[in-house]
Amino acid sequence: MEWFPIVAVTFKFLVLGTGMFFAIKWHYDQGKKGKEKERRAVLRASAKVAVAFVLLLVVLVYGTFFLAKRLGMDLGF
Repeated sequence: MEWFPIVAVTFKFLVLGTGMFFAIKWHYDQGKKGKEKERRAVLRASAKVAVAFVLLLVVLVYGTFFLAKRLGMDLGF
């Protein structure tokens, strides 16, 4: 059971990373169809979404660890 969190977190990152890659790629391909100005806007928007996702992920991780420590849970592997 000690290996399960490592495998689960790795799998989660792979799935979310793949989903983000294809979402950004789709938006990028849609931007190619339009004008250059529209393409830049799509790339900028996808970059903002990616940054927001990473920031929210970091906040979620820190919030989870804060709450777990506050509840007195053991966080050591």
